[in-house]
Amino acid sequence: MTGKRLPPPLDEESLRDLALRHVTRFATSRGKLLTYLNRKLRERGWGGEQPADPEALADRFVELNYIDDAGYAVMKSASLGRRGYGARRVEEELRAAGIAEGDREQADAQTRKDAWSAADRFARRKRVGPYATAPLDQKQREKAIAAFLRAGHDYAVARRWVDAAPGADMAEE
Repeated sequence: MTGKRLPPPLDEESLRDLALRHVTRFATSRGKLLTYLNRKLRERGWGGEQPADPEALADRFVELNYIDDAGYAVMKSASLGRRGYGARRVEEELRAAGIAEGDREQADAQTRKDAWSAADRFARRKRVGPYATAPLDQKQREKAIAAFLRAGHDYAVARRWVDAAPGADMAEE
């Protein structure tokens, strides 16, 4: 026995309090809030009079503008772009967060607009292409291209950056 007391099962008020605390602490989407609430329900159980309805609670938070999936998508895509991730990786992250296609339009447009600068940041961080100290051998080149692809950039962009000579001036096409 660990001596740890288990928290009591959730009811309507405690579930709402958990949800409210979560959205005040973290930037979140409706899908991520639902995942969190369902996990808490599995961990602690339900002791309320009515059946648990995390969907209705998440919908209410959307109505109250505590959650804005479109705003979350723009914020998350900008954050990933600043870290050097490409469109495919951003799309995967937004899909995992439960962002609907309609809520991603502005984020997708921003990601396309910033694709070149994101690739530049990624090349700088990985020290390849114009940021390398010496040309890459074949094995290093393949690894660098694979890293670009995992980061969500397309193959043509990856090749262009990796094949650039150290110190080269890269201009967007």
